Amino acid sequence: MQYKDYYNSLGVKRDASQSDIKKAYQRLARKYHPDVSKETDAEERFKEVGEAYAVLKDPEKRAAYDQLGNQWKSGEQFRPPPDWNDGFEYSGGFSDTDAAAFSDFFESLFGAQANARAEDAATRFHPHGQDTHAKIVINLEDAYNGATRTLTLRHPHLDPSGKVAFHERHLNVNIPKGVYAGQHIRLKGQGDAELRSGQPADLYLEISFESHSIYTIKGKDVYVDIPVTPWEAALGGQITVPIPSGKIKVTVPANSTHGRLMRLKGRGIPAKLPGDLFVRLQIVLPAANTAEVREAYENLKRVADFNPRKQLGV
Repeated sequence: MQYKDYYNSLGVKRDASQSDIKKAYQRLARKYHPDVSKETDAEERFKEVGEAYAVLKDPEKRAAYDQLGNQWKSGEQFRPPPDWNDGFEYSGGFSDTDAAAFSDFFESLFGAQANARAEDAATRFHPHGQDTHAKIVINLEDAYNGATRTLTLRHPHLDPSGKVAFHERHLNVNIPKGVYAGQHIRLKGQGDAELRSGQPADLYLEISFESHSIYTIKGKDVYVDIPVTPWEAALGGQITVPIPSGKIKVTVPANSTHGRLMRLKGRGIPAKLPGDLFVRLQIVLPAANTAEVREAYENLKRVADFNPRKQLGV
């Protein structure tokens, strides 16, 4: 996926006011409108400036986009960091059709937020404020054990000069045991307040996980690579395996091969329907750095009659 520099698309600086952004869009939209433009790439450029304006005209979209920083250039390969919009609070003002009409880059950043707006549709006629949304990044152990975290949220708005500024607030959040990536935690009464009644809406926190040095997470399932010795793999036996909630004993079947995947049912994220823990065996050979170990390898070579390349015909 290619990075899109929306400021470059509109020919404005990153600190441009909302008024300057609107003027730049209007000028370029007239220039590249397919009905009047004679430019060979008019239709493509018209879509490009339309997508850029859809993001930069909205203080919330613009603030979220700005959090990516400016270290990328248009056309470079890009993958958004998992925590790119951590702590950013938005009110769901994202069109459902935008994500479908624009690029994969737009979809990767704002698709989930457009979906969140669709979730709000059922409550938009209620006499209270607008539900807000934010993402919270937790570690895997929090999902296994539950936790309390202090969350700093930044809500964008336009200052008197027409530039994006932030209102910051702090919340203590209880992370329930069993949450998983993509799940939403509802904080009742923590959304925007309705102007006339002052009745607050709700805040929805989308759960995301930090990358882990040991575990890989797929939905509610957890994967861990466990080193084993050649004799543990060949002879079988019990080994101790770390899991996010502690340690467990696991039986390795005899004649296990490198990469064997062992499923521990229900040992994944302990949700209402818990996931599974998958242990992937990684056979590690001891170094032949002593006479005794070299002799052991020589004896194994004589008695094993083993050729791992036999199936290749060599």
